[in-house]
Amino acid sequence: MIKVKKRKILLLPGDGIGPEVIKEVRKIIQWFNKNKSLDFEIDEDLAGGAAYDKHGTPITDEVFYKALESEVVMLGAVGGPKWDNLEFSKKPERALLKLRKELKLFANLRPAICFKQLVSASSLKPEIVSGLDIMIVRELTGGIYFGEPRGIKPIDNGERKGINTHAYTTSEIVRVAKVAFDLAKKRSNKVTSCEKSNVMEAGQLWKEEVQVLHDKEYKEVELNHMLADNCAMQLLRNPKQFDVIVTDNLFGDMLSDQASMLTGSLGLLPSASLGSKNKNGEMRAMYEPIHGAAPDIAGKGVANPIATILSFAMALKYSLDLDKEADGLENAVQNVLDDGLRTKDILTKGTKEVSTSEMGDAIISKLK
Repeated sequence: MIKVKKRKILLLPGDGIGPEVIKEVRKIIQWFNKNKSLDFEIDEDLAGGAAYDKHGTPITDEVFYKALESEVVMLGAVGGPKWDNLEFSKKPERALLKLRKELKLFANLRPAICFKQLVSASSLKPEIVSGLDIMIVRELTGGIYFGEPRGIKPIDNGERKGINTHAYTTSEIVRVAKVAFDLAKKRSNKVTSCEKSNVMEAGQLWKEEVQVLHDKEYKEVELNHMLADNCAMQLLRNPKQFDVIVTDNLFGDMLSDQASMLTGSLGLLPSASLGSKNKNGEMRAMYEPIHGAAPDIAGKGVANPIATILSFAMALKYSLDLDKEADGLENAVQNVLDDGLRTKDILTKGTKEVSTSEMGDAIISKLK
């Protein structure tokens, strides 16, 4: 086999169960290096609470520059009660927000797929969720999480006032809508754009700009507009009406969490955060499971690594142009589930419980 050029993958395990699930991804990367002659160069460093404990900051400049130079950043999870009382700028989650903002990762892709083997694990009726396959595209670097002015200030009568600004520009809306339309063309050719145009001017602008882009460049894609609160209701009532949902930072945060629970477990769902492509067609990207750090189960070997492994499959597809290998990894996960192997969070009657590392090993065995 011909050796390909070295491509840098930065692993940031983070906190809680992050190191445990990232360890399984490292094993899979090493398997690809050994068996597929994919010469990935792996680096690993601290982020989140782990970085604060050692360096007094949730992410050091050195690690940030490593992220800039990597083709793929794989993040485990950050945060936990241990760091709840830190000042806002020192909290573990600031590492995540800095990486998203400074790497200009403006499009967050969160699939909500109900695995056929796990239909019974969903809280909804099987006929509602069976075959579910939704992609939520969330704008990631604008809106109320980053808008200025922001803060908490004293006002009259001894009271305080909290301020956050929800703002979007045409270019911010158009670039994330393009990601959604392009994804839809490879799926079922349908986009639902969600906002609150009935009460928010930023939502009105969102709706107008998405429609203009559609009429100008994507007429062949079906476009529907939906108020975000109605979308939340429809996700429970009839989720299979959706293909690609595109929405802003705040509503995307909420709707993607809601959609994830239709599938039965947060431990199964990956995500990708993508930036713009440069003139060489290269882009910065970060991949992470959507579950949190889960400090209550950290170190017990019971965490589900599937979401993190599927996040790496997304990296193979979107950043590394290795669609065949991505499909192989996704199929390996399906085959392990077919065999009835389950981590504790998805264990049901008649299936066999395995540890975090045993699940990783089982998936590697299916790759072979």
